Amino acid sequence: MVSSSNTIQYLINLWQLLEQPLWESLYMVFFSTLFSVIIGLPLGIILVITDKGHLSENIKLNHILGTIINIMRSIPFIILIIAIFPLSRLIVGTTIGPTAAIVPLSVAAAPFVARVIESSLKEVDWGVIEASISVGATIPQIIFKVMIPESLPSLILGITLTIINILGYSAMAGAIGGGGLGDLAIRYGYQRFETDVLIATIIVLIVFVEIVQRLGNYLAKKVDKR
Repeated sequence: MVSSSNTIQYLINLWQLLEQPLWESLYMVFFSTLFSVIIGLPLGIILVITDKGHLSENIKLNHILGTIINIMRSIPFIILIIAIFPLSRLIVGTTIGPTAAIVPLSVAAAPFVARVIESSLKEVDWGVIEASISVGATIPQIIFKVMIPESLPSLILGITLTIINILGYSAMAGAIGGGGLGDLAIRYGYQRFETDVLIATIIVLIVFVEIVQRLGNYLAKKVDKR
């Protein structure tokens, strides 16, 4: 009985330790995903429609935008988060904490989202787009009423992958004061050698990724018209 009580108390204490960092991580992931999609969606659309032979061909713009996106994607996140400290301070007034971490997380994920959007939209059959052009649809109508709906399953899977990547980025943000589960794992699991806290953090991350991936797969199948 004593052993059971001790185990329950231990689990309660462990949860109390995990609760705040977990909410911080969820907060960072949610808003970083939201802002990265807001930034990345128009970039991805522009990459597609300005490509050769597409709706609004502009090879020069396409190459410039593609190069910028490739440069941003090539910068390791841990370097990027330090490099844009001034931007984080300008926007949120600080470089420490979950809110400050949202800025570099969004900037880092946006180019990835742009490429995901580009890849998904390019899967749309050109014959469907030509049919829309033939009935007099405008470019915005073709994008939002044809291309995005047709590529929705792929887009959902791409956003799912983005969420999982941002979760990994948020853990790295914890190394330099970003808070969240990454900060907890470093402070307790690494610096204090409390292996049980490190293992608990890993388990929580695994469960989160599993839930997000399963939900993404379910929604993608749900909207798939094929």
